[in-house]
Amino acid sequence: MSEEQQQSCGQRRKQVDALQLGPRKRPSATDPLVHYGRHFGRTVHALCNFQALLTNGILRMGELAETPDENFTAEERREHRIFQELLKSVAGLEERLMQGGDDEVDLVADLLTKGASGARGDDTKSLKGSVLDWITPKGQNLVPPLTRNVKIDRGFHHERTGALLCPAGLDWSNLETKTKLQSGEMIVTGDQWPLFLYADYHYDLDDPWNGFLYSQAYKHVFTSPSSVDREPKATRSGNARIHGMTRVTLPSIAYIATQVQFALTSSPVFSRTDTVTDSERFYNSILDIFEDLDEQQEVDDLVVWWNRQIFPSYSTAQRPLVKNSALARIRERRARMKESGSIPCTAA
Repeated sequence: MSEEQQQSCGQRRKQVDALQLGPRKRPSATDPLVHYGRHFGRTVHALCNFQALLTNGILRMGELAETPDENFTAEERREHRIFQELLKSVAGLEERLMQGGDDEVDLVADLLTKGASGARGDDTKSLKGSVLDWITPKGQNLVPPLTRNVKIDRGFHHERTGALLCPAGLDWSNLETKTKLQSGEMIVTGDQWPLFLYADYHYDLDDPWNGFLYSQAYKHVFTSPSSVDREPKATRSGNARIHGMTRVTLPSIAYIATQVQFALTSSPVFSRTDTVTDSERFYNSILDIFEDLDEQQEVDDLVVWWNRQIFPSYSTAQRPLVKNSALARIRERRARMKESGSIPCTAA
């Protein structure tokens, strides 16, 4: 990389944060990176400023390549892990970035942004109406009814959506709490997780992991809208199949939670700066708990549970072989042969 390019990268690195949503742009070119950007936003990082991610990543590979990892902040290390995942996932991207100069970096960033923003917009639009079906008790109607395409009456303005958005640990049925939430006197920040994140909308004060983070919305986005109320099947469809996805990712769980939170609120347009939804802090707070090493066992258990719900083939792959089956005996025979060194040579 030339000295001029390094200086340019360094200047942009100081101006922007890669893990905050950047300005929207509309590149006219069609490129496979748009397709990958859609998947990246859903499964790797939803609120990513690609311009900063690429600029900072290139800087780490060049001028800062010899800088010890511990010299960077936790946020910078997370950012670089995401950059490296991007490089691994898109064939030829590293060469394209390193040889193309600033104009190529700008184009790649625009294409990825276009894909991620487009997917987020599509999911926001799709979930706006569907979420009402999921929160309506079976055999009942919402009172007063909510419009599928207009959100002004949602949030704390409505009894049902208000109860689901009420921070876990607070009592929505308490008149004082409800009044303060409705009037805005009580501000809910993104790291105050709402009740809808819990199975059956039940929060266990003594075990906050119990029932945490299950949403029908995951099937809606990653398999197909029609799969939400059905038993999982071995075949995959929708976005998961398009991108070869065979298991959930932790960021994808946080993404769906963020989308559902927004669908329940009265905010008409998704924006990271919206102080009502506080979506960026909400999303990042879930990622933070997923990356907390002290919570690793609970996180691992959560991932296994989700995989079994969404991708039945994952469950099948984890099952032990049936004892005395033909397949089990073949495997046992092969293991004995390896131990004794009697495995015959394979003909060329």
